[in-house]
Amino acid sequence: MSESLSLASEKSGLPPGSLVHVGEVHSNENIITVIDYNKSVLTKQTIKTIEELLPFKNTDTVTWVIIDGLQDVSIIDAIGRYFDIHALVLEDILNTHQRPKFEEFDDYLYIVIKALALEEVEFNIEYEQISLLLLDKFVFTFKEKPDQVFAPIITRLNNDKSQVRNLGTDYLTYVIMDTIVDKYFALQDAFDELIEDVEDQLLANPSYQTLSTIQKIKRELIFLRRTVSPLRELLAAIQRSESTLLKTHTKRYFGDIYDHSIRIIEAMESYRDLIAGMLDIYLSSVSNKMNETMKVLTIFSSIFIPLTFIAGVYGMNFEHMPELQWKWGYPTLWVVFIAISAFLLRFFKKKDWL
Repeated sequence: MSESLSLASEKSGLPPGSLVHVGEVHSNENIITVIDYNKSVLTKQTIKTIEELLPFKNTDTVTWVIIDGLQDVSIIDAIGRYFDIHALVLEDILNTHQRPKFEEFDDYLYIVIKALALEEVEFNIEYEQISLLLLDKFVFTFKEKPDQVFAPIITRLNNDKSQVRNLGTDYLTYVIMDTIVDKYFALQDAFDELIEDVEDQLLANPSYQTLSTIQKIKRELIFLRRTVSPLRELLAAIQRSESTLLKTHTKRYFGDIYDHSIRIIEAMESYRDLIAGMLDIYLSSVSNKMNETMKVLTIFSSIFIPLTFIAGVYGMNFEHMPELQWKWGYPTLWVVFIAISAFLLRFFKKKDWL
């Protein structure tokens, strides 16, 4: 099958290992970029078919293959055939709804990690699944669409004195993962600024827009937690791995990513507590505003209740009411009205109800 599905549930009924792309379909064409290097040589080229990678098997260089776009299932299938990759791994590469994970095989390692990007115009997080295959001489990275995630790594590779040029595929895998995780800190800074702005709005003048922003942050944190939390388990598994593809000195670098992931996870947990507190503050602010409104209305009602009582008494249609015949009855009644209102206003002010 070469079609793309939007939901994993749409694959129901297909046999295990069926190669079907599951995820968002991007309009870009599939691009296969090959970066081959060692200490003294670096070449970069774009190829059309996986068969063009076969000559690199007989070299003493590190070959990094970047595949942008997953719509063309034949590319993934060819990698499986020529590099002996398990069909279930190929199926997971094509399914972009995977959680971050690490799987260990005899001749290769499979890693899934999520790249995050924040839109500049509006606070909206874009998620992209990046799958990695770590082999003895090859590193395959599978991305959903072309972007500039790996631009800093390519810049480092252009420097022949870079440490990446002197080490193997395991160190390149570390650099790729470290670059992706470093993007999380930029997202963390954006969360800090946004939460600070919302807190200021809550204290100054909370509105429906403030509540909408809080709910949006809460929703993004739920998705972000699903993305970041498995990193701890993934990196711990890498450090415990006994695969010969991971050198001992490189595992120490993965420990640095592990520390970064812990910091980010702890930040996400603190944001959850902050958002819960902000919702309580919003509800309290709305309740206080309503109480202030009701307080003003109650004071006006309290002032007009005795006036209404007096007006109701003299509005009764009895014939023998002596005050109705007084010459100064109407002005006197107004004096009484004003005196009662003034007394009540002074009383409320003395009680600090105004």
